[in-house]
Parts: sequence; C-alpha cells; structure tokens
Amino acid sequence: MPASAPLPPLTPGPHRRRLGVIAIVACFGGLLFGYDTGVINGALRPMSGELGLDALTEGVVTSSLVFAAAFGALVGGRLSDALGRRTMLVALAVVFFVGTLVVVLAPGFAVLVAGRVLLGLAVGGASTVVPVYLAEMAPFEIRGSLSGRNEVAIVSGQLAAFVVNAVLGTALGHLDGVWRIMFAVCGLPAIALFVGMLRMPESPRWLAERGRRDDALAVLRTVRSPERAEAELAQIERVVAEPAARAGLSAVLRSRWLRRILLVGIGVGVAQQLTGINAIMYYGQSVLVESGFSESAALIANIAPGVIAVVGGVVALAMMDRIDRRTTLLVGFSLTTLCHLLIGVASVVLEPGNPIRPFVILALVVAFVGSMQTFLNVATWVYLSEIFPLHIRGLGIGVAVFAHWLANGALALAFPSLLAAVGLTGAFFLFAAVGAVALAFIATQVPETRGRTLEGLEAEIVSGRAFRRRAVVG
Repeated sequence: MPASAPLPPLTPGPHRRRLGVIAIVACFGGLLFGYDTGVINGALRPMSGELGLDALTEGVVTSSLVFAAAFGALVGGRLSDALGRRTMLVALAVVFFVGTLVVVLAPGFAVLVAGRVLLGLAVGGASTVVPVYLAEMAPFEIRGSLSGRNEVAIVSGQLAAFVVNAVLGTALGHLDGVWRIMFAVCGLPAIALFVGMLRMPESPRWLAERGRRDDALAVLRTVRSPERAEAELAQIERVVAEPAARAGLSAVLRSRWLRRILLVGIGVGVAQQLTGINAIMYYGQSVLVESGFSESAALIANIAPGVIAVVGGVVALAMMDRIDRRTTLLVGFSLTTLCHLLIGVASVVLEPGNPIRPFVILALVVAFVGSMQTFLNVATWVYLSEIFPLHIRGLGIGVAVFAHWLANGALALAFPSLLAAVGLTGAFFLFAAVGAVALAFIATQVPETRGRTLEGLEAEIVSGRAFRRRAVVG
C-alpha cells in the first residue's frame, strides 16, 4: 500500500478510550518536566538563604538542570531508538525519583548541583521520548491534539510548582528547609509514571521497525479499529522496508533534505527558547520584584502566568488539528514579539515607584505567557515530534531538542546577570529583536505537517516535496 493511500476513517469504541489512557500515563513525564523546571522559581530564594548562594551560584543551580537536559535529550532520543520508547520512559521515572532524593537531602552546593543534573537528564530524556511516543501512538487526524497534551502536562506541572511554592512559602516560609519540601513533591508523579508505564504498550512503529510485526499489530488493534490497524501497519511496513531511510547522523548530514529538516527542527526549537519564556518560568519572581512587587506579593502574583499557561494550552489543543502548524507559529511569534516591545516600553514610561507599574508589567507578562502557550509551546513540541523520518526520529528530535536545551541553559545562566546589567527594558527589547528574526525564519524555512500521516510526511521530506510545497503555499 502506498504511504499516501487513504486509511479507513477513525471510529469510536474502546480503542479510543485506551488511547486516552495511554496519553494520560505518558504525560506524567511532561508533568515531571514542568514541575522540576518550575519549582526553582519559588525555591531559589529560600535555598540561597540557607546555603549561602550568590548570583553566580544561583545561576549554576538553575542552569545545571537545563544544560543536563540538553544531554539527556540527545542521549534519550538515541536510546529510545535502540531500547524502545516505553522502556526509556520507565527508566526515566527512576532517574526522576533518584534525582529528587539527592536534591532533597543535599547538604550543600555540590550535592545540590549533582541532584539537579540527574533531574536535568531525566527532563531532557522526557522532552524527546514522550512527544515521539504520543506521535507514534496517535492516528494522524488527532495527532496534534494528542501529542499536544504533553505540553499541557508540562505547564500544568509548572503551575503545580508555582502553587505549591506559594502555599509552602506562605505557610512554612519561616523554616530553613521549606525549599526541600517543595522539591520532595516531585517524587509522587515519578512513582505514578513508573507504575503506569509498566502497564502501557510499546510504540507500534518502533516494534515494526524491529521486525516485530505481530507485536506491532497487536498494539495497533488496542488503539484502532481492526481494519484501520491493518491498513496503518501496511503503511508503516512500506516505510520500514526502504533501505535508504536507514540513516545515522553521518548519512543525515550527507542528504540535502534530511540535513535541511534537521536544521529546521533545530531552528524551531531554539527560536521557541529565545523568546525568553523560561526567563519567566525560572525567574518570574525576580522579574516581578524588579517591576515593583514585594517578595511575598511576587510569589503569589507568579501564579497568574502559570494559570494562563494552562488555559492557553487547553485552547491550543482545541486548535491544533484545525489550524496549520506554520500559521500557528507565525501568529505566536508575532504576538510574543509585540508583548516584548510593550513590556520594554512600559518599563521605560512607568518609572520605578509608580504604583501601577508592577500591575501593568504583570498583565503584559501574563499576555506574553498566554501567547506563548496558545500559539508556540504546544505547536513547537508537536511539530518536532512529527517532522523526522521514522529511522532517524529519535536521533533527529534528540539533536533538535539538544539545541533547544542549550539555548534554554544559556538563558537560564545569563538572565540574572542580564537583568542586573540592562534591566527589564533592555532584556525585553532584546527578546523582541530575536522574535523578529524568528518570524523571518518560520516564514521562509518551515514546511507544513498538519493533516498528513507520519509515513506520508516522511515521503515528502525525503524527496524534498515538503519544502517545494511550502514555497508554493507559503
């Protein structure tokens, strides 16, 4: 059967409910991703007070997780190709739990950084494996909304971290070890991911690539109607049988179109990070203090961006299978760049001490986070899970997300110093300039992926048709 042949339509039934359960369990990986990256926002100040951290060591503690996540993404993608998506998620749950214990029990700076590195390796691995697992389990008609649930889980984890931080910081802020309790909460979803994934199936596409046809068909029959399962497997097997598709990194670099799609993936991932979204997620309390809030008020106000991120994620899921990915990305970068400009202007026009200054900047930060979540964050992770051919999917998303996390880490390390050097005005005007460059990149380089099977999309990318079609419709 040709990869582009029509498939039998989706039908309701127990297989749809089973697919929903699989998505919920896998998304505990996204929840852990979100909580572990967000908890530092409120834990950093009490942690610094207890352990005597300065601006540099604060940046090291925050960014150590992020830089480790870059390597976790690169290694996690390759290991998931070798060992399987499900196996990797089970292993990552263990790493999440061990990393949490090390951080909670850390007696000082060195052990704390070691624990954050372990958590970073797990976060990076989850950032590549969960989207790929969901994309490979999903029918193409609802792939965007199903894969996008992982990003909603990520921001839900960040919101949970903000709420836990606010509650514990308000109720137990007088205790030296309150930040340890904030981190300890992370152990619960790690246990849930471990237990849940032991009962979930392996990706049928990974099984088919390993020659395990019967196992792949058995999995597909649990999440598709019988006719649809057979038809999808036939498409997958056609792609698996293509010898030219079997490529490592050296072969990717020799192929014009594979090299180009790898660069597109890297560009999309890095552009999303350079909006500065994680400057807000990691240092939101510091940004709000800089705008004029007291420390306690900033800790509570910081919940607002977390709430709008979850709301935006839900809206994004509703749009994901209705609006083209390129359109979504273009709208997102336009809105975030506008928000950056407005935050910069507000910080100039409303001088420090003006009573409305903190509330105006908070409103603009909320608008920025809402724009990111509605149009960029979900779309970015869905897009990265779709664009790479089967035989290099783990490698491709691993390299793209490696670059994504490196950009994230550089921002996490540099932002406190950037804020101290140029203030809110300079920082957000800089983000606006980067946003303008990202808009040009999306408009000229990014091919569309919505409405195509992974196998049909792979055929278009390997042949270069996807880029030519983008030039025609873009």
